[in-house]
Amino acid sequence: MIRLHVAAEIAQDVALGLDHGQSHYLTSVMRRAVGDEVLVFNGRDGEWRATIEVAGKRGVILRPTVQERPQAFGPDLDLVIALVKRSRVETIVEKAAELGARRVRLVVTERTNAERTRIDRLSAIAAEAAEQTGRLDVPEIVEPVKLAKLIEGWDASRRLLFCDEAGDAKPVLAALDGAPPAPWAILIGPEGGFSPAEREALRNLPYATPATLGPRILRADTAAISALTLWQAAQGDWRSLEVS
Repeated sequence: MIRLHVAAEIAQDVALGLDHGQSHYLTSVMRRAVGDEVLVFNGRDGEWRATIEVAGKRGVILRPTVQERPQAFGPDLDLVIALVKRSRVETIVEKAAELGARRVRLVVTERTNAERTRIDRLSAIAAEAAEQTGRLDVPEIVEPVKLAKLIEGWDASRRLLFCDEAGDAKPVLAALDGAPPAPWAILIGPEGGFSPAEREALRNLPYATPATLGPRILRADTAAISALTLWQAAQGDWRSLEVS
């Protein structure tokens, strides 16, 4: 069934209007009509089954009928990624949403080769990925800040998995073995890597855990996907999956 992320509150039998893009998608692309059902979620009120009540030129109106799933969230995991080329940032955001990150925080480092991005577009990509994966929330996309400012304002209760490509750190799974259950963040550097000064500063942080992603140098998007996958296997909600 089609799933849509909406901004408005969702409540039983309270009419819910869709924006132009979603209305066009439902009626013109997916050929849905009055009486058809869709699933909607907003990251606060759970997932609801809703019936198309109006499908006209002015847009689509839904009528939520029953809550299919109560609101739930995955692990409190941030992905902190140095800005890279647009296509790779977009891939990273999409995969971060698929792999369960709660936020994607963008950072500017000494070797960052891009300093601007469209947060609105990245947010739309995250929402579409959330719709497709069945998650009940959409990752927040946070505006870029410089690395020094990020560290200065860091909440020390959030552990930081620092993906260090220098090669003298433990592999990720070994580095996470026995780590305390806590909010976490994963830090991925730019294509040119962290500068020596940045690397030293990161390694000296009391809440940081340096780790290597293996013997090969990975592109930023590959590194992000790999680190998220390994963290989910070691610390995240993948561990709770049971084979029936």
